[in-house]
Amino acid sequence: MKLWSGRFNKNTDQMVDDFNSSIRFDQRLYQEDIKGSIAHVTMLAKQKIINSEESKVIIDALNEIHKGIEDGEITFDIEAEDIHMNIEKLLINKIGSTGKKLHTGRSRNDQVALDMRMYIKKEILSINELLSKLLQVLLSLAKQHTKTIMPGYTHLQKAQPITFAHHVLAYLEMLKRDRERLKDTYKRTNILPLGAGALATTTYPLDRYQVADQLGFDGICLNSLDAVSDRDFCIELLSNISMLMMHLSRFCEEIILWCSNEFQFIELDDAYSTGSSIMPQKKNPDIAELVRGKTGRVYGSLIGLLTTMKALPLAYNKDMQEDKEVTFDAIDTIKMCLPIFTDMLSTIKVNKDKMYQGATQGFTNATDAADYLVKKGLPFRDAHEVIGKLVLYCIENEKALETLTLEEYQTISNIFEEDIYNAISLETCVNTRNVMGGPSETMVKAVIKQHEHDLEKFSILP
Repeated sequence: MKLWSGRFNKNTDQMVDDFNSSIRFDQRLYQEDIKGSIAHVTMLAKQKIINSEESKVIIDALNEIHKGIEDGEITFDIEAEDIHMNIEKLLINKIGSTGKKLHTGRSRNDQVALDMRMYIKKEILSINELLSKLLQVLLSLAKQHTKTIMPGYTHLQKAQPITFAHHVLAYLEMLKRDRERLKDTYKRTNILPLGAGALATTTYPLDRYQVADQLGFDGICLNSLDAVSDRDFCIELLSNISMLMMHLSRFCEEIILWCSNEFQFIELDDAYSTGSSIMPQKKNPDIAELVRGKTGRVYGSLIGLLTTMKALPLAYNKDMQEDKEVTFDAIDTIKMCLPIFTDMLSTIKVNKDKMYQGATQGFTNATDAADYLVKKGLPFRDAHEVIGKLVLYCIENEKALETLTLEEYQTISNIFEEDIYNAISLETCVNTRNVMGGPSETMVKAVIKQHEHDLEKFSILP
């Protein structure tokens, strides 16, 4: 018999039970549900809504149920619909009518909102730990490659020389922003909804602040309608994870390009590559491709929940049960992608010579040649035109700027002198970009030092 069956004359159809039930996926909330119930019943006793003996019996039984679940001794019942009703049913079976007092002053509406907030808080901390390890790998790579020159790109066309360290640190910046967003989401998630009841609180003298304090929340939801109908914190987390996956996907795309025969900038470790069932020479970047592919899956979770919530009237609606599967799946996906991506990245072999060779092609020093003329007094637009003519001359004669003779330079402009060759060397091109945020070794090392400080001081928790 269902715990809410009093108003009904007949049992629900078996198909309805299956359709309505969420226990197959929300059972993962059992820890949060039990912890929240213990805090609730502790408060009920303090407020003399139930007596202290009843509170102790309920808490002891809840702890036993928790242990039984952990030990794999408990099987959940689909007819009990969800994790909340399953645990309450187990409690009543264990201690009888005293267990029926647990739900005094609360609804499944505020209970599930509590469980989801507690679960998301826990998972944000877990994701942050995984992200921290990736950031350390990026920092380590950057330290090793402050002198490793490679081509920088715009439009996937060679643009200007940079270093591998500078390139890697761009992703570190993205991931640091992801951490800040997670921290911000944690702050907004860390507000207690319990006590809102079904939608309009309760007539019992609850102490919501005590429950918030016991469960580690910063405060309480100040509107009961919003407390039970809000899923912004789920959507915000899905948005955070989507952006994080997008950043991983962009990096994966570059890894896939870099380990191709056309680039040969890096080589993936055998442990993070796969072969072909028919082509014996193949070494495929499947891990990077899968991370890139799973990004769409996470986007789907975000769009799905946004669409579910877009037209729901206040307060709670059963549609909101759809928040769990998409949120759980996105969390599971990012927690699967981060460790394997981190390990893959930490084991790559960087082909410095190939990177350097790549930077010598495509006229990546053309801007520096123009800057050379500007420093000699020529207006930039005129300098731009001069170098454009030189590049065209090089293309037509299969030469590079650094291989032109001084006479060839001076046929275009007599401003050129012998010092042009030093001005357009790749090392000069990189290291004279000595502006904070630029690729010079001095600036990159300063940025690395700043990142080390920031990563050491960062915490999700206030």
